[in-house]
Amino acid sequence: MNKAVLVAALALAACQRSSNDKPANTAGANAAAATEIQGRPVWLQASDKLNVKGVYYQADHPKAIIVLFHQAGSSKGEYATIAPLLVEAGYSALAIDQRAGGGMYGTNETVEQMPKDWKHSMEDAQADMEGAVQWAGRFGKPIILWGSSYSASLVIPLAHVYRDQVKAVLSFSPGEYFPDKQRIGRAAADLQVPIFITSAADPDEDAKAKAIAARVPDHLATLYAPKAGIHGSSTLIAAKDPDGADANWAAVTAFLDKLSL
Repeated sequence: MNKAVLVAALALAACQRSSNDKPANTAGANAAAATEIQGRPVWLQASDKLNVKGVYYQADHPKAIIVLFHQAGSSKGEYATIAPLLVEAGYSALAIDQRAGGGMYGTNETVEQMPKDWKHSMEDAQADMEGAVQWAGRFGKPIILWGSSYSASLVIPLAHVYRDQVKAVLSFSPGEYFPDKQRIGRAAADLQVPIFITSAADPDEDAKAKAIAARVPDHLATLYAPKAGIHGSSTLIAAKDPDGADANWAAVTAFLDKLSL
């Protein structure tokens, strides 16, 4: 082999070693998955008959349907890169626009079509969440509830309302956000299914999550304290949480993998 060819071969080998030594960027898979898996727009009715907009992501042979609820000021778009990854993992997913929301991740179409003078609170959004569970229930699959911020709290009492269908709960940044400051803790104490609870890497949020997890009956709570994490389900989005999304996704998938569905 002549000298020039030898130098080129060594350089190529070095580049390959450098590339192979790089850790996999699993959180970066969000964007790629989102471009390949498209959701189907749907309208459904809240339990009080309000029209609610959602998007349904269909898996081929789903283990369960994960019903995804956003945080305050947000919309179903919070899950645009999360739901496709759940489909890849074998779950169908329904994300909705609750009446307590906004444009943080794009237009909230439920809010957009509501009368401007309609008074409502975050707690009123439970009617939208109930409608979503009823819509998902028609498929006859186990249901997993997933909430973000205020909805991370509401999914806990919601699991009681639909105890025959709900098999697990994931709660991202829950707290006692409502006038009754014991409401979520009381519901947590009666929970009968596994729950994953996490928060931002913040002392105040961590304390709120721990307080609720402490009320859950033994062996049902998985409390995950991230080294790097942000509020709500955004903690799983690489563009929002580049330092923590990979590890946080790993914790979520580990919880899901342990479920008996």
